[in-house]
Amino acid sequence: MIRRLTMTAAMAAAVLSGSLPTTAEAGAPTAASAHAPAAAPCTSKWRAVQRVAVRRPGPYDGRVATMNSPIHHYLKRGEMVRSCIVATARTQSGPAYRACGKDGNLWRIVPGGQVPQTCLRRV
Repeated sequence: MIRRLTMTAAMAAAVLSGSLPTTAEAGAPTAASAHAPAAAPCTSKWRAVQRVAVRRPGPYDGRVATMNSPIHHYLKRGEMVRSCIVATARTQSGPAYRACGKDGNLWRIVPGGQVPQTCLRRV
């Protein structure tokens, strides 16, 4: 206990006398140099391959929609949407959905809700 107190007192005396480097001298970033770069705008465009429902997760679905989630609106075939975020549906076995003739577990987040990624093509 006494040794710990003397070590603490010695460290405090060294810092006050200037023999130990401070955080600015030791290479730690300062607040002025720690600017985060601006986020790039979302430029990822997708085209619907057929008429597909845009679904919103129901009250008991969690954060990712299911094929039984309520429909918000429909995308027409060829309609373009912007989506930079994807939601992954986790299941214990097998794919989370079968849509547009394919199995999948990724949902693209689009304005108004979520769409199965198998129903979209990147433009």
